Amino acid sequence: MPEVKIKKILVANRGEIAIRVMRTAREMGIKTVAIYSDADVASPHVKYADEAVNVGPAPSNKSYLNMDKIIEVCLELNVDAIHPGYGFLSENATFAKKVAEKGIIFIGPSPEAIEVMGDKLAAKNAVSKYNVPMVPGVNHAVSDLKEAKEIADEIGYPVLIKASAGGGGKGMRVVEKAEEIEEQMQRAMSEAESAFSDKSVFIEKFIGSPRHIEIQILGDQHGNLVYLFERECSIQRRHQKVIEEAPSAILTPEKRKAMGEAAIGVAKACNYYGAGTVEFIVDENIDFFFLEMNTRLQVEHPVTEEITGKDLVKEQIYVAEGKPLSFTQDDLTINGHAIEIRVYAENPKENFLPETGNLKTYKLPQGPGVRVDDGFEEGMDIPIYYDPMISKLITYGANREQARMRMLRAIDEYEISGLSTTLDFCSFALKHEAFISGHFDTKFVQTHFKPEMLDNHSEEEEQIAIALAAFLLEEQKKASNAVGEGSLSKWKLRA
Repeated sequence: MPEVKIKKILVANRGEIAIRVMRTAREMGIKTVAIYSDADVASPHVKYADEAVNVGPAPSNKSYLNMDKIIEVCLELNVDAIHPGYGFLSENATFAKKVAEKGIIFIGPSPEAIEVMGDKLAAKNAVSKYNVPMVPGVNHAVSDLKEAKEIADEIGYPVLIKASAGGGGKGMRVVEKAEEIEEQMQRAMSEAESAFSDKSVFIEKFIGSPRHIEIQILGDQHGNLVYLFERECSIQRRHQKVIEEAPSAILTPEKRKAMGEAAIGVAKACNYYGAGTVEFIVDENIDFFFLEMNTRLQVEHPVTEEITGKDLVKEQIYVAEGKPLSFTQDDLTINGHAIEIRVYAENPKENFLPETGNLKTYKLPQGPGVRVDDGFEEGMDIPIYYDPMISKLITYGANREQARMRMLRAIDEYEISGLSTTLDFCSFALKHEAFISGHFDTKFVQTHFKPEMLDNHSEEEEQIAIALAAFLLEEQKKASNAVGEGSLSKWKLRA
């Protein structure tokens, strides 16, 4: 395809990812347009953009999901391209088609690729031709109870019932024995229909102690594809990630290469271009199986950027302009280690229940190897209408231990008051022997975490702070007596 030059991008998103995209655009000399809802009038992404337009009331279905309004803004402001970020319309094939029909560039894959990979059954069928390891199960929708029982008996219990159009754990049920299959099938289908307007489900073998490891891929519109190694995303709550790192602590170079090549096969199955992520389940034997493909930029993309030195948003824009990739697989190497934690407005002591409130105190950590991607400022409210993520905190080190210790230091420096966050939980997880050793899976929270552990953690920290304060006070008195002054220095102590 002929190359084009993008001069103005509308970011069809909000918060930290909107600012993330705009920063790269600014570095490339590209103008940006922000959209915002009534709830986000004072959001930093609105102030950061060159232009900003209100697209509706706070509920996302009246603003950030309003396709026609967003396209109308693009046409009025002579926008060349739309970057959808993640969430909202980023994996909506209908939106990608509408954008293309109006002569606007969609910074992402083709609508066809989004459509195929957005349906788990269609994805499994497409990928099956490329020798990609699959979890034992069926590649077609199941609604008949008798057929479900026969499939489960053949696969062997426990089995997993999954919504074909699902995600985020919705429409997913584990069945331990045959007597439970009828009830769990009905529940899964009902939940799938409610969440996705599609009650299609399929059945596959349930892997009891899985790790969630994903491969970042990048392709251009000339058929070139590369993989940018893996991200370990196994520490989750409610089937959603909380801590990610790159590379994984358990993959050998041989296994990494095999997973990377399998991810390329998945991308080829749908003629993929742009940035995408192929997700795998990895069992206790480090055997891996295709799970799904996310046809967008991932929340956790910064850890890949840190270890490869590649700006994935910049690469997305280059691909959208029709440029070929400027590097090959052989040019890519892993340098160092990166960890990301998602700082959510949630209460880990209450089963990670989301919270709203005001950021009374909001002070960011700084120093070597620390990066914060956020979209809030001190004094702002966390709205009830959207995902409760406040920020992403990323640390980079020469090795895993340096990245881990930097993260603990950064968590300690991060000051947030006014609502509960996941900072304490992430600190707990990073100090846990299972994380330090690398021997953990997606059941980390169920296996290792109890809410009262954070109380113990806080009490211990408080005792240390009190002891430190007493020690410093005693030292101050000694110095005062020796020098004959009222005080040696002023100490600011924070429990």
